[in-house]
Amino acid sequence: MRVSSNLGIPSRADNFSEWYNELVQKADLADYSAVRGCMVIKPHGYALWENMQRALDDMFKATGHQNAYFPLFIPKSFFEKEAEHVDGFAKECAVVTHHRLKANPNGPGLIPDPDAVLEEPLIVRPTSETIIWNSYSKWIQSYRDLPILINQWANVVRWEMRTRMFLRTTEFLWQEGHTAHATYDEAEEETKTILECYRSFAEDWMAVPVLVGLKSEGEKFKGADHTYCIEALTQDGKAIQAGTSHHLGQNFAKAFDCKFQSAEGKLEYVYATSWGVSTRLIGTLIMAHSDDKGFVCPPRIAPIQVVIVPMGKDAETRERTIGVSRSIAESLRAKGLRVKIDERDKESPGAKYNHWELRGVPVRIEVGPRDLDAGSVVLARRDTGEKATVLLDDVLASVEASLQAAQKDIYQKALAFREANTRRVDTWAEFQEIFSGEGGAGFVVAHWDGTQETEDAISDATKATIRCIPLVPLHPSDEEPGVCVFSGKPSARRVVFARAY
Repeated sequence: MRVSSNLGIPSRADNFSEWYNELVQKADLADYSAVRGCMVIKPHGYALWENMQRALDDMFKATGHQNAYFPLFIPKSFFEKEAEHVDGFAKECAVVTHHRLKANPNGPGLIPDPDAVLEEPLIVRPTSETIIWNSYSKWIQSYRDLPILINQWANVVRWEMRTRMFLRTTEFLWQEGHTAHATYDEAEEETKTILECYRSFAEDWMAVPVLVGLKSEGEKFKGADHTYCIEALTQDGKAIQAGTSHHLGQNFAKAFDCKFQSAEGKLEYVYATSWGVSTRLIGTLIMAHSDDKGFVCPPRIAPIQVVIVPMGKDAETRERTIGVSRSIAESLRAKGLRVKIDERDKESPGAKYNHWELRGVPVRIEVGPRDLDAGSVVLARRDTGEKATVLLDDVLASVEASLQAAQKDIYQKALAFREANTRRVDTWAEFQEIFSGEGGAGFVVAHWDGTQETEDAISDATKATIRCIPLVPLHPSDEEPGVCVFSGKPSARRVVFARAY
């Protein structure tokens, strides 16, 4: 096992999966829980999620949405009203059947009380379309009641067999938007508005380049008319679905008999959308940017943007360096930056550097007595490792410039990686060769005949799925007709394949 830091993290090249699992814990982002398949999000990881929430929430509210909250428990009969939807989630549902425990009369411990069986089982929320549309059917009577633009921040439960922290857990945190509209076109505009919010957040905040596109029929959300998505590429060459926006048509309105009186006096079914991103974004962030020294976090969403490390072995020197550190911190915080001073006196400077590198702090300021004698400090960037000596009078401007440069450079590095790992393929032999190994193989852009049969056959043979049909082609020729890479039948355009998390 190769290790490139003294913190014992295995190399990504040796074992990407183990590297990821170790990093999540050692970067203080999350820990395993006593509850099977669940995780504990630690303060450093939750602060990251809070920053993501804050940015996304501002975007949603800027486009006219409001937050609300709906119950965690959903009557089983609600799921049964939309056949395709219930089929998509039936195998993942946690079900509540009793409302009380009692002492076991035949031995130690507790058992569900046989006299406390619920009249109707309750599903622990895997997603909220059904419970929300039950409410919407009561709230919507007229076109004057539309549109309804509601988002909720919540937890959901999906009983996963194979779990991995942040990427796939039994319980996770997310936001789910649910909107109601008078027309198909208004609902379509809504799905694309949110899709653009997700793209902007992924690229401008997370510094993760994404493909924006339409899901195939086989990959769309169960119960949707069609699904849009953003797809990212991780450093091991796998795709990860980072966000989805679904046009639900009138499926849920019909299931819950949600009609409105139009301006012309006609009774019509409402059009719906739903959309969401989750704590999976944190896993995406880690896998897209981090290195063998630990977490690499873009400055805009970093829990701590700047760490200041005062040095000095004796009390007098430490008093001096800490005083300057506090003064620098005050000026940075006045500019709205998130700053931490590491005043621990029993850790060496090197140990502190490694500690904060592992946790992904974008900029470190080293305040040493010799540098102060020269009226300067040292700035170090987490993403590049570059160090620069900066005059005290220039610290604020230099920190701001470093943060801006890091945000841009992290994105450009990820974009260059994606472009280097995106290939166009025209033959089945070449397609199979690319996906012959066990791991990821990047994005493969190839013709597909548009049938579910071919989509399933390709997946069965290679474990590669259609990630999206890009709304903006990666290359102008991608929208030209051709021949399906698998069946040899006519193809309207190229689509993007990859193995995915």
